[in-house]
Amino acid sequence: MDIQKEISALRQELTKHNYNYYVLDAPEITDYEFDMKLKALQKLEAEHPEYNDPNSPTIRVGGMITKNFKTIKHSIRMYSLDNSYSKEDLEDWERRIARVLGDETVEFTCELKYDGASISLTYKNGILVRAVTRGDGVQGDEVTNNVKTIRSVPLKLQGDYPDEFEIRGEIVLPLEGFAKMNQERVNAGEVPYMNPRNTASGSLKLQDSSEVAKRPLDCLLYSLAGTNLGVESQFEGLQKAKEWGFKVPQQARLCKNTDQVMDFINYWEVHRHELPYEIDGIVIKVNSFHQQDELGYTAKAPRWAMAYKFKAEQVSTVLKSISYQVGRTGAVTPVANLEPVLLAGTTVKRASLHNADQIEKLDVRIGDYVYVEKGGEIIPKIVGVDLSRRSEHAMPVEYIQNCPECGTPLIRNAGEAQHYCPNIYGCNPQITGRIQHFISRNAMNIEGLGAETVALLVKQGLISNYADLYQLTKEQVIPLERMAEKSADNLIQGIEKSKEIPFERVLFALGIRYVGQTVAKKLAKEFKSIDALAQATIDTLVGVDEIGARIAESVVEFFDSNYNNQIIERLKGYGVQLEISAEQLEESSEILKGLTFVVSGVFEKVSRNELKELIEKNGGKVGSSISSKTSYVVAGDKMGPSKKNKADALGVKIITEDMFLDMI
Repeated sequence: MDIQKEISALRQELTKHNYNYYVLDAPEITDYEFDMKLKALQKLEAEHPEYNDPNSPTIRVGGMITKNFKTIKHSIRMYSLDNSYSKEDLEDWERRIARVLGDETVEFTCELKYDGASISLTYKNGILVRAVTRGDGVQGDEVTNNVKTIRSVPLKLQGDYPDEFEIRGEIVLPLEGFAKMNQERVNAGEVPYMNPRNTASGSLKLQDSSEVAKRPLDCLLYSLAGTNLGVESQFEGLQKAKEWGFKVPQQARLCKNTDQVMDFINYWEVHRHELPYEIDGIVIKVNSFHQQDELGYTAKAPRWAMAYKFKAEQVSTVLKSISYQVGRTGAVTPVANLEPVLLAGTTVKRASLHNADQIEKLDVRIGDYVYVEKGGEIIPKIVGVDLSRRSEHAMPVEYIQNCPECGTPLIRNAGEAQHYCPNIYGCNPQITGRIQHFISRNAMNIEGLGAETVALLVKQGLISNYADLYQLTKEQVIPLERMAEKSADNLIQGIEKSKEIPFERVLFALGIRYVGQTVAKKLAKEFKSIDALAQATIDTLVGVDEIGARIAESVVEFFDSNYNNQIIERLKGYGVQLEISAEQLEESSEILKGLTFVVSGVFEKVSRNELKELIEKNGGKVGSSISSKTSYVVAGDKMGPSKKNKADALGVKIITEDMFLDMI
């Protein structure tokens, strides 16, 4: 056999054995035999570099060094999931689905909610070309070299896979492997890792991929993303992914109704500890991709999926003291400082107490034994007090009257639970917090500038507001702690590049209270420039769709401030985008203003999402379900009969894709 054929045969054989062992859990040869074959291939490849293949099984041992992980924008956003904690929550969700889909039959795919690090894998022509972490859902870090060392991730696919697609999953560290890693660390006199989830996540960002290869990471896949996938449903997608060579857990079930979903949930709440990896709940998805498209998304999550979280673990510990934190809006949050205790795999020293009302409701006192749990929130919270262990000397907590940072008397608005520090422009955490919000990923996305650096810049007196960022020089930032010349260059370049960020994101970045991403988008579209928005009255603002009195009052209050107006004038002078660009204006119109459209079915000339964008760009509103306020239903192929019946009953006109395109 010639060398090239020998190398090719070894690669094929090792790929097959790797799949049998790590995906099917059905090895055909011993570990020793596998290692001997792998060493033989490594030797041949070293001697004959002309036959190099970036997807050879030898890549699994790692060796690539990644100094900086490149930020990559997801071509299809990775949304988070809404959480539920009871059957009633799921039934409410099912009723919301029914309102949109009418009397269509709905099936659900139930899957285990793996507790690891989310990942998106991109394949072209059956070859793994990119692996990106979830990040903030819009963009993440490229970790391809590290992911290639995970044996259950196929480098080449088999079967009838699409030309190009993405598949999402979870990188997990199985419990047995985690225990073995920790035993090795203890034997070596090192501190053991705290939990599998954080260790899996941290592994993806190791610079040396050979170190990643030593860790027994696994990759469990659960969702296809892309177009022309050749599948019609979530469950079919899971089956296809298995055929293509992915490791898809066998536990997924197709359920006809909420009762069957609850049976699945109840079973795994009891039996989850029998699994080789950790789960923290169940994910329920509407099975049909067509129905998923009909249901769409909120700003943060798909309407067609829900995470059922298992009851949170609860522990008891001592409340040692209460401290108070000031956020960027001036909101003051009490934080419980606890006797350290192990909870859900991490050591907890602090827990949220939310506000004064919560402290009073729990009647929590310093020295109490308190119950702490980690539910759907990242920060643990106190949920109760063990009164049987309370000291007779324990006194009720008196909520602070002055800001813990600047000493200003706190205020509390009628009907609000939170206390606020009104010293907006002189309270250090508010100053720092506003700038940190301004530079964040969903706002100005200034690369090279993180929260810690902002705090340092404020502390050094180099900046006191976000407009000051645009006056920074390389010479000013180089002396900062941990700031090398390259880092300083990146920071200044990142600030300069932020001048290209579109108006709607700049508006969100300004940090106007109650103006989140969705509201900022609506206001930018309606007023088109910061000057027009600044002149708007409360009545004008409330007249904008979905803008309520609270948001309107906050916007007017923001522009009533001379300080804010001076900052905006400075931003204009630095070239920050404070109006919709000419290109965007050319692409938009008001031709559909005042009209509400419901989009239903499958379309030929444009995708469903493109249709919705066209509606919004031309001044129309996209509705999620047909009602008396719906102006038109844009109907494509496979529109459900219940939608047609509802439109007919309400007298709503149904138009085709071509008719809609003619309208604009």
